[in-house]
Amino acid sequence: MKQKTRQTVRAQTQTTCRANWSHIADFAQNRGPETVKTMTAEMTLEAAPSTSTRETKPPKFARVRTSLRADYDWNTILPILESSLVVHVGFMDEDRPMVIPMAFAVMDRTIYIHGAKAARIVKKMSKDSQVCLTFTLIDGIVAARSAFHHSVNYRTAVIHGTARLVTDHQEAWDSLKAITEHLLPGRWDEVRPMTEKEQISTGVIAIEIEHASAKIRQGAPVDDEEDYALPYWAGVVPVTTSLGQPIDDGKLLDGVKVPASPTNAARKFA
Repeated sequence: MKQKTRQTVRAQTQTTCRANWSHIADFAQNRGPETVKTMTAEMTLEAAPSTSTRETKPPKFARVRTSLRADYDWNTILPILESSLVVHVGFMDEDRPMVIPMAFAVMDRTIYIHGAKAARIVKKMSKDSQVCLTFTLIDGIVAARSAFHHSVNYRTAVIHGTARLVTDHQEAWDSLKAITEHLLPGRWDEVRPMTEKEQISTGVIAIEIEHASAKIRQGAPVDDEEDYALPYWAGVVPVTTSLGQPIDDGKLLDGVKVPASPTNAARKFA
């Protein structure tokens, strides 16, 4: 049977891949990571690369080079952010580019990060600063019949925006709660309340989103047509992210049990 061209494969499998990955995301809320891992492996090996295109295009600096894999729809971008443990924040310091991984939260169309008020990133972004944020989820290592066509399955998002120092007391409080809850849903109500001193010593930065894009690759390798006749294995090695069992600090009072937030987080990031 004649092998399909790369372009045809991508076009025909776009809808299937997106539907499958959406199904896995919903399924993961109620099943364990091992089940999800098995589903991911089976689905990934059956599918070919999925791409999505949008008519809306941001400025050139915020545009995805490979338009077939680009998506500028917020409904596609937001789930990538919500599934990420950290964001990598790019900014300029003394005319040099800096990139720092940080905890974060998304509220409406604003991304919040925090740090000690003396921290470089907080001081440098206290005045309207242009920043670039990146989010990366790796779903698989794609092994082709040639090294040239090896790749990875990924879901990435790039955000361009303007950073500002949060000075409103309630906005700062809400954002710090959101950052805590992003990593451990429900944790805010499991611990003692934040003190005024703790809040004053913490700098909160809000990044107002100006341009956002997603770039996604899913599915099996696509080799050169003549290489399909070669006796080499090709496929996908799934990559999964899962949280382990909580380990206490050895200083718990008698009777203190593991709260709900670690389990909530394990479901969220499965």
